[in-house]
Order: sequence, then structure tokens, then C-alpha cells
Amino acid sequence: MLQPIMSTDDLQPLTDDPRPSGGRQAESLVLVNTGNGKGKSSAAFGVMVRALARDWKVAVLQFVKSGDWKVGEEKIGRSLGVTWHSLGGGFTWDSEDLQHDIDLARTAWATASQVLAAGEHDLVILDELTYLCTWGWISTADVAEAIRSRPSHVNVIVTGRDCPQEIIDLADTVTEMRHVKHAYDNGILAKRGIDY
Repeated sequence: MLQPIMSTDDLQPLTDDPRPSGGRQAESLVLVNTGNGKGKSSAAFGVMVRALARDWKVAVLQFVKSGDWKVGEEKIGRSLGVTWHSLGGGFTWDSEDLQHDIDLARTAWATASQVLAAGEHDLVILDELTYLCTWGWISTADVAEAIRSRPSHVNVIVTGRDCPQEIIDLADTVTEMRHVKHAYDNGILAKRGIDY
């Protein structure tokens, strides 16, 4: 049974304004969606749609999914003008050549660092990037430096489990998705339209 995070006595409408006094606008933000629960990429693609509605130029770089995948977010993103790069080799458990996947990852990161530095997009989504760092396929220090050194107007979202502390430290907002229950737990496979 799911245990409540707080008692029902604590669930009252806010009466005090929670916003910080003297708040300021930031030219750009870095968001991280991490944790072992579902929804990290889905949340990033929700922000993608919001950014597009504000006439922002958006780029998505996916580091695990390959161009062979037919995912709904790519279909709608491309139709709305998103620059989309599916640069991975797919799930590592399906790989017949991990060294090939590592080489793809390094090439993918080179592409991503160029996209960040170019400053042509208002939002850059680095989907599934954390895995490449935690597996040691690319340098976390290089990733952190590229994000820190980006042009000041470029907003960034990083997704994936086990986000390295160095990236968490430079982020403005970090959300950890917590696994409570998932259809997979009952043997239900990914559903088109919900999971991809």
C-alpha cells in the first residue's frame, strides 16, 4: 500500500504566497528529470510543446533511441518544426556490439555539444543523456562544461536515471520521478500512445 508523504491534516490550501520575495527572471534554465519512475522524457516533451506554443526553436537529441524507433513524440515534434536527432543504438540488452553503441554515444555527444554551443535553439532536450555519463561512455565533466558554457538564452532539459551529481549541481530545477507502481510490474508491455 502506498504510504502518504504527509498526513491529511497537512493537505490544506495555501494561504501564504510561496513565491520568494524579490524574485527575478532568469534568461535560461537547466532542468533535470531523473529517478527510477516513469515520466522523465514525457515531462520534457510536455515542456517541448509549451516552448513551441511560445514560438521557441526546439532541438531534441535522444541518446539511446535509434532512428528506427517510431515514437509519437518524434512524429508530432517533427511536424511542429522541432530539430530531432535520434542518435542511439537502442536498448543495450538488444545490442550485438556494445563498442559500436559506445562509438555512437560519443558521436551523439559531439553533435549535442555543437547544438548547445551554436545557440540556434531556445530549448535543447538531451533525452536519456544521463545513461551515457553513468556508464562512462562520455565524460560527465565535459557534459557539465558544455551546459555551463552554452549561450545564455539556451534552456536545457536533461533526462535519465541516476543523474550524476555534477549535473544536478548546475541545474536550476531537478525533479526525481519515483517508482510507485508501473504496468510493467504486472507484465504489461509498453503501450503505443502512452509509452511511445
